[in-house]
Amino acid sequence: MQLPRSSGILLHITSLDNEFGIGDLGEGAYRFIDFLQRSGQSLWQLLPLGPSAAENSPYSCYSAFAANPLLISPTDLQRRGLLTAEEVQSLHAAKGPIDYGAVNNRRMELLKTSFERFQSPVGDSLRDGFASFCAMNQAWLVDFARYKALTDHFGIGDWSQWPDRDLVLRREGALEHWDRELAQPIEFAKYLQFLFMLQWQALKSYAGEHGVRIFGDMPIFVAYDSADVWAHQDLFHLDEAGKRYVVAGVPPDYFSATGQLWGNPLYRWDAMKDHGYEWWIDRLQSAFCYFDLLRIDHFRAFEAYWEVPADAETAVDGVWMPGPMDGPFRAARAALGPLAIIAEDLGMITDEVHQLRDQLEFPGMRVFQFGFDSYDDPYHRPVAYPEQSVAYTGTHDNDTVMGWYHQRRQERHEDPLLDEVVHRDDPNPHHALIRAVLASRSDTAILPMQDVLGLGSDARMNVPGQAAGNWTWRCPPDGLDQHVSDWLRQVTEETGRI
Repeated sequence: MQLPRSSGILLHITSLDNEFGIGDLGEGAYRFIDFLQRSGQSLWQLLPLGPSAAENSPYSCYSAFAANPLLISPTDLQRRGLLTAEEVQSLHAAKGPIDYGAVNNRRMELLKTSFERFQSPVGDSLRDGFASFCAMNQAWLVDFARYKALTDHFGIGDWSQWPDRDLVLRREGALEHWDRELAQPIEFAKYLQFLFMLQWQALKSYAGEHGVRIFGDMPIFVAYDSADVWAHQDLFHLDEAGKRYVVAGVPPDYFSATGQLWGNPLYRWDAMKDHGYEWWIDRLQSAFCYFDLLRIDHFRAFEAYWEVPADAETAVDGVWMPGPMDGPFRAARAALGPLAIIAEDLGMITDEVHQLRDQLEFPGMRVFQFGFDSYDDPYHRPVAYPEQSVAYTGTHDNDTVMGWYHQRRQERHEDPLLDEVVHRDDPNPHHALIRAVLASRSDTAILPMQDVLGLGSDARMNVPGQAAGNWTWRCPPDGLDQHVSDWLRQVTEETGRI
């Protein structure tokens, strides 16, 4: 897949600036698209949009298809008559890092209020659209809404522990009983997904009109506590009680000496193949309703994945197991046509992974911060980037480029490789680091917003292996100032990416 020479910004929706304590699909998102256009950027890369299942991580969601209702804009609901100005005002919060607990409590109460109004004559204008949305998304929406309502009702995310064993096993009588018992909460869960899609479609259209493509992100695995695993138990490695006996992770690497124990259930690729990879086709089709481009996180697991015993304390004692290779993608291409996919091929990558990526003609990733550990290995240095690749100063898992830069300068009295890119006395080293990435041969270059602003380690989005304190960073109010966009547009023009 050949992409046009271009560049963009990595900034998750939650990190957008507004007065509500968390970024959403409201005015802040539209302002950011305006900033991208002014700055000569044609891509907006996001983290996964799903509803978080653990530690607020967008990479651990209780649905592979649904979206996070915390991203629904309250100001849009006010315009539609579903909330009052006073109710929206009550959501105002101090600037700074996201307090997910407070945000969730306040927002969900008002979303319930908006649902009550939706069920009154106020919602008449939305009724047909809601019915259409439910019909079009029935394949995943019904079980997702059931799972969400049941989880809230029982107060248990682990579906294998629900008190109704027939429900755990999805027997028809039990499903019918609980559909009647929880009819309103199930309808509410569907309503929230409808609201998100309504707002998302408007935002995506605005982006397209302003020359900005939306670049999404898909975690390869799903959470155990999820609608997907409960609804498709035969597609995952589970025992007779529905419990995991092996889980996903990665071996020791750049980020962690003991590896990363993710805990996600592993796919039964043989069963998925027997079903014609239908679940993956549906998942990719759903993703491309949201995004113009899609990054597949942990792509290497399609070649081989790290399998860890479920009772292990770290990921050290795992083993490599063969993945499905190109099977899911061939099936998806046959059903959906060309796939605009970027392969996240970082970590312990073998020649076989590169061969699979190239066979599928997916661009891979190159990350500036990984390029300076060995003089003899230029793979991640900008001078070595091939055209068919996506270049980054860093990803959501890295330190900010300035945090990385300052730590490296403190640790090394001599650093000839880095000195070739930026002088030690440069007052704005992030400008030189960004310019090196933008000037590379990579067709696509992506810059985390923190790096554009030259922010230090306190603006980091995620520390792999650290359970708490991640995903809370928000763009400062002056982050989209004209002088920022003027400089970014200038360097983008100079490197031929406009």
